[in-house]
Amino acid sequence: MNAMTDIPAQGCPSGLAPASQDSQGDVSAFVTTKKGLKALSLSVRGAKCGGCLSKIEGAVKALPGISEARLNLSNGRFDVTWTGSLDANRIAATVSDLGYGVSAFDPDRGEEAAKREERDLLIAMGVAGFAAANIMLLSVSVWAGHGEMGETTRRAMHAISGAIALPAAAFSGRVFFKSAWNVLKRGHANMDVPISLAVLLALGVSVAETIRGGEHAYFDASVMLLFFLLIGRFLDARLRRRAHLAAHDLAALQSRSVTRLEADGTARSAKASEIAAGDMILVAPGERLAVDMDIVEGTGEVDESLVSGEALPRAIAPGSRLFAGTVNLGQSIRGRAISPAADSLLADIAGMLEAGEQRRSSYRRIADKAVSLYVPLVHTTAALTFIGWMLAGIGAREALMIAVSTLIITCPCALALAAPVVQVVTSGRLFRKGVFLKSGDALERLATCDHVVFDKTGTLTLGEAELVPGSAPQDLVLRAARLARASRHPLSRALVKAAGAGQVAAHVTEYPGLGLEAEIDGVRTRLGSAEWAGAGEAAEDGKLHIWYSEAGGPAHRFDFEDALRPGSEQLAEQLKARGLSLEILSGDREPAVADVANRLGVSHWTAGASPAEKAKRLETLRDEGRKVLMVGDGLNDAGSLALAHASLAPGGAMDVSQSASDAVYTGAGLDAILSIVDMARGARLRMLQNFSLAALYNMIAVPVAVAGFATPLVAAIAMSSSSIIVTLNAIRPAVWKRRAS
Repeated sequence: MNAMTDIPAQGCPSGLAPASQDSQGDVSAFVTTKKGLKALSLSVRGAKCGGCLSKIEGAVKALPGISEARLNLSNGRFDVTWTGSLDANRIAATVSDLGYGVSAFDPDRGEEAAKREERDLLIAMGVAGFAAANIMLLSVSVWAGHGEMGETTRRAMHAISGAIALPAAAFSGRVFFKSAWNVLKRGHANMDVPISLAVLLALGVSVAETIRGGEHAYFDASVMLLFFLLIGRFLDARLRRRAHLAAHDLAALQSRSVTRLEADGTARSAKASEIAAGDMILVAPGERLAVDMDIVEGTGEVDESLVSGEALPRAIAPGSRLFAGTVNLGQSIRGRAISPAADSLLADIAGMLEAGEQRRSSYRRIADKAVSLYVPLVHTTAALTFIGWMLAGIGAREALMIAVSTLIITCPCALALAAPVVQVVTSGRLFRKGVFLKSGDALERLATCDHVVFDKTGTLTLGEAELVPGSAPQDLVLRAARLARASRHPLSRALVKAAGAGQVAAHVTEYPGLGLEAEIDGVRTRLGSAEWAGAGEAAEDGKLHIWYSEAGGPAHRFDFEDALRPGSEQLAEQLKARGLSLEILSGDREPAVADVANRLGVSHWTAGASPAEKAKRLETLRDEGRKVLMVGDGLNDAGSLALAHASLAPGGAMDVSQSASDAVYTGAGLDAILSIVDMARGARLRMLQNFSLAALYNMIAVPVAVAGFATPLVAAIAMSSSSIIVTLNAIRPAVWKRRAS
């Protein structure tokens, strides 16, 4: 088999087999070398569940020289690194021989395939729903006229139903038929096998009954079954596609153009990926760095809030080291690239995102666990039923009818809907509370978290400095604000906010890294650092502050704080009451972090943490057996958000952080976090209830069908009833909520 042959999706309990894409005949051209290792990124199509992931990774890791094999189920990216002379095409062939489509990884094409899968499922669902509705109208006429309708009329009604059902089932059912055939020809089975058997046998029996003039046909049950199951597949595909947007957002940051200075001083625009270590870079005012660099020429201030979480700008000078993602707030600066963009801080965070996404992909959902037990039981039961009745001597037709009834009555429609319906209902309730859920299995993971890690700046706090009440006389605040209104510095803006509207001093001069100066009413005034304002080398206590002085007078200090978000104290108490332990993990200064931790009663906190240190802390917690809920908003939190068991980001967070999280909440307060935790726990409970109801239904229905007391029509009604019960249980909390209000 050619390594690059597109093979339809191996049947997993979710998704449509991706449409055929152009294959790369030879993937060896896409091998790169990094840190002494060969690396290759492949696109794997058809892998949908944890079982697929384990099978693919295990097979590739068994090849000689493989050091790492990591598959991301969300976007199909399979990263492999190895040493030695192993041929890259052999790696691709190994995956292809397992029954999965393989080609060189193309993120744009992967996104297009995910959109196409979602669109195809929606169309298939629409066709099945339209056909089911029309067939049901004909079936009702047959049922209502039973005993009075002539055989010719009944046969004609069944024939019309068949004319609608057969092409509709062939079109909509290909989702399951392709999947079932693909695993059967390799000697395996999955949930799509009993689904396909039930549909095909029901259609076959219906055609036979129509030809012989029988009273009952089951075209409506076949198509209705497909419609119900496609609802769950479509919802799962939509949520799955949204789960891997973080890498795309971060790639947009890394793909920024860079101004490179040539040896003759000529400035040329270049892609960040083209920059090599040692290249001279020119960074304009307001520009965001795309590579890590050391400053060679220029002074000023930079905003590192996305990198470190530090709200206050940092003064820089020749020799300062800056990381990708930093924004230049001052004049143009020149620096020397430390490493290529592929080895920058942004690239490291991208690696954390990929690792976290892959780990979430391997999460075994409740439905996956149920399927692993359900499928072999259904196969065995149906086969034994047919064989048993054949041995009893009732004839092949009657034995087949009972076997078909068993397959229909045990068809995993309720099982397939048990989790998706709860997810949709809960997502809707959260949406009305300003929470946007982005991951299909997020509710399950959120419900099992036992430890919450908060970022500080912008998450627990507003991320904006505020003047500490009473830290300076109001008349002094008003005078200093005349200078501050001429500056965009965060502390100047906070001072202006405290002073309110007023005049702006004329001819204000700003000295980067020092402060402001102007002559007001004939008096020279300064606002800035202690040394600039004439306070000397004042003792630092770690608090945010600036100094103000007027010629001939003493310097005055203004203290600022990053105010807590409304409801922070109450949230901390209520989370503890629900059995969750709390921790603060911040890149901000130690005094600021310690102050917030003390006010919230959080005993474990860390300050000055880099993105890598944050990720390492989450790894440590996971190794200790903790299931961490991470809440953060900055680029420095993106890797941790992806690595956490579950994660949340506020609506004002950076796009990368929002994409890396499982849910985004809006509003200035933190009430939504408590709602998310409570609703997730309630949703997981209802999922378990639904699976229990589905199991109870089968315990009652299977013996009835096996004993021959249920015709295919009765089996179809029973199967639909189980789906309705599961759906009603899923919407029950929402209905009660509306009645209570």
